[in-house]
Amino acid sequence: MAAASETDPAMTTSPAAVPPASSAVHSPFYAHLARLRYIKRWGLMRNAEEEDVAQHSWEVAVLAHALAVISRDVFQQPVDPNAVAARALFHDATEAITGDLPTPVKYSPAMRHATANLEGEVCREMVSLLPAALQPSMSAVMDHEHWPAHEAALVKTADRLAAWLKCQAELRFGNPEFAQAEQQIRGKLDEHMTPELRYFLDTFAPAFALTLDSLMQGE
Repeated sequence: MAAASETDPAMTTSPAAVPPASSAVHSPFYAHLARLRYIKRWGLMRNAEEEDVAQHSWEVAVLAHALAVISRDVFQQPVDPNAVAARALFHDATEAITGDLPTPVKYSPAMRHATANLEGEVCREMVSLLPAALQPSMSAVMDHEHWPAHEAALVKTADRLAAWLKCQAELRFGNPEFAQAEQQIRGKLDEHMTPELRYFLDTFAPAFALTLDSLMQGE
């Protein structure tokens, strides 16, 4: 069989397939997000086990997805769990720039409005770091103002739920530093109880207190 010609289209790659490096748009957007792993949460409190913002974001995304699936499949609500999970994954993305603002600062009456404005400005600044073609899609998942009300409520509930589970874990580690926070956050969960949250607390929350051996044995 004759060897393929050097000009055989099947054996060559079109120069247009790979744009030249000089035309690439360089963006630091995802490099900023990668640094969320270095930002510690609960900075004013002694932690038995430290938690970073990247870990928290993943946990909130998982919990928000669970609540959305429950909402859709158990309570027949028209919600897209994947969209909810994506928004939850980016719900604290601005902390790549601002750091984690402690709760006494973030939610104090004097600072609440200023904090919301700061987060909005940082969100828009981060989105502007993206190539123009990606900005609309990423703004939709990052900017809380663009979120549908039901999806925003699910993400907020997941955020509180993740914080409560963290407090519960700290108490199991013998750390009383989180006792008051656990009570306060549980009070917020009870105050804003939803069918989806009630279902999760009854069905899934008890297992979080089990050891690995107990989980493996199906207790």
